[in-house]
Amino acid sequence: MSGRIVSREDPVQSERHSEAGSVAPPSKVGVPPRKNAWEEFKSVVNETFFSDQPLRHFKDQPKRKKVALFVQGLFPVFQWGRGYNFSKFKGDLIAGLTIASLCIPQDIGYAKLANLPAENGLYSSFVPPLVYAVMGSSRDIAIGPVAVVSLLLGTLLSQVYDPVKEAEEYKRLAFTATFFAGVTQLALGFLRLGFLIDFLSHAAIVGFMGGAAVTIALQQLKGLLGIKNFTKKTDIISVMRSVWSNVQHGWNWQTILIGVSFLVFLLATKYIGKKHKKLFWIPAIAPLTSVILSTFFVYITRADKDGVQIVKHIDKGINPPSLDKIFFHGDNLTKGFKIGVVAGLIALTEAVAIARTFADLKDYEINGNKEMMALGTMNIAGSMTSCYVATGSFSRSAVNYMAGCSTPMSNIVMACVVLLTLELITPLFKYTPNAILASIIICAVIGLIDIDAVILLWKIDKFDFIACMGAFFGVVFDSVEIGLLIAVSLSLFKILLQVTRPRIALLGKLPKIAIFRNILQYPGAKRIDGILMVRVDSSIYFSNANYVKERILRWLADETEKLKDQSLPIKVVVIDMSPVNDIDTSGIHAIEGLYSHLQKKEIELALANPGPVIMEKLLAANFDKLIGEDNIFLSVNEAIKTYAPNAALDP
Repeated sequence: MSGRIVSREDPVQSERHSEAGSVAPPSKVGVPPRKNAWEEFKSVVNETFFSDQPLRHFKDQPKRKKVALFVQGLFPVFQWGRGYNFSKFKGDLIAGLTIASLCIPQDIGYAKLANLPAENGLYSSFVPPLVYAVMGSSRDIAIGPVAVVSLLLGTLLSQVYDPVKEAEEYKRLAFTATFFAGVTQLALGFLRLGFLIDFLSHAAIVGFMGGAAVTIALQQLKGLLGIKNFTKKTDIISVMRSVWSNVQHGWNWQTILIGVSFLVFLLATKYIGKKHKKLFWIPAIAPLTSVILSTFFVYITRADKDGVQIVKHIDKGINPPSLDKIFFHGDNLTKGFKIGVVAGLIALTEAVAIARTFADLKDYEINGNKEMMALGTMNIAGSMTSCYVATGSFSRSAVNYMAGCSTPMSNIVMACVVLLTLELITPLFKYTPNAILASIIICAVIGLIDIDAVILLWKIDKFDFIACMGAFFGVVFDSVEIGLLIAVSLSLFKILLQVTRPRIALLGKLPKIAIFRNILQYPGAKRIDGILMVRVDSSIYFSNANYVKERILRWLADETEKLKDQSLPIKVVVIDMSPVNDIDTSGIHAIEGLYSHLQKKEIELALANPGPVIMEKLLAANFDKLIGEDNIFLSVNEAIKTYAPNAALDP
């Protein structure tokens, strides 16, 4: 049947035509040449893994050019570095210095959030940004530790080791998790499996991020209020119980004064920067300014002797090697792998979302798989140099973008400033109060709560809103991992719901034109007497095939009930197949079952506009012989021309 065209020589049809008068023969449905098994397999693989045609630039190029293109593809620095000039460097220098002033205090705070020494946070803004600058394709993303991943790591790692009593094992497990987070990201990029992270829906991410922001802010009450004995649980009930149980003797008024004062200052500068975009640098330098002022205040007043908790010590010097500290065998290998996979996927989701956002703003393209490979490589390198999981930070990336960065060179500038900080300035952080770090983190995570997005979810899709709230309350009232589990589960449930219950529309004909549309969307669309017209808005697979058949039969029963007192009952069911992209064996069996059911009721079945894949599979199953080749039409209007010529119009 390959290449065969549907004919119209059936005697029943000829009789219809003679009764209805002279009717032009319907247009014929074309059938593409049939592919062999290898061609079909190759087509599926190409569309799944190589839809962006990564090798298209290599076509018809000399060998030397191919080598150059390969190197540029693997290390984009050789691409943007060729046209680099002093004008671009000025923008990158200003942007790099600006995000460095923001990242240094944040890194110290985020390290504490992950229950790691402060220097590990700074280490994570030195080596990973340098690696990313060489391999990354985003011009605007700023690399370093982030609040959500830090909290996730701190929560998961502390379930295995106590970060205080077993500090060395805890740190080693953190490096192990970072290594496997990088391996996960690199593998997804190399195997071109980046589409897997899209299974975590935007709604679930909004809820998860919002819940994590609330949880992080609640955790900072320990530092903001000066509480020493604080719960290790992260749910809101345990945290609030711990806060109020310490109200009599656990709160420190000097700490509260420092923390609240600078929190108000940080929020005020953030408000100024939001209202006046040109003043973006004010909220960018506000955290470092707050650290300097609060540290100076504590030092001259010796408030640490009155109970104000301080950083005390940050190791001086650049990243020490840590390859020998990674667990490559034993139970800790499995534990580190599990934690690393989860942390790596969350970090990857955040980074890719940020990179795409700013790429759209500047109208340039990023390669998702290359981004994953860059992120994976930098985290593997980071795990070997005393870093923990780094990714793209939205707050720092936004500052980087507004500061006028041109290339990833801004990450190199930031890393150089962090290097100078590690070599020269870390002793000055000794008297930095924990309260100011808590204030900086609270101010930073507030931006993760996107109220506007939640309102939009409610307006557009109620199920998305439920998924968002489920993830949010899961994090807030239980734990980060439960919230993440709820987010993933609800995302997958939505996919299953849409796959198993596709939309099927009942069609009517619009007045005076040969167009057929959903009668719910177009109340003016009229049904054709004696014909039931439906449209399946999905591929037909084993998961939804029976539902499609039963839904059409239910509509048929409803319409038959309505028309039982009329002289013209339903004689034909026309299925518009134009939105159906694919069909499997179960789908064909379901359509065959529908045909058999209709035959018993002396009702004909017609298909309209099946696509090339559908037509090829129908022919392979000999369905055209079962239904009759003359019952497969180019369009719904062609079917109406045959079955109800007086109701049809020429398009």
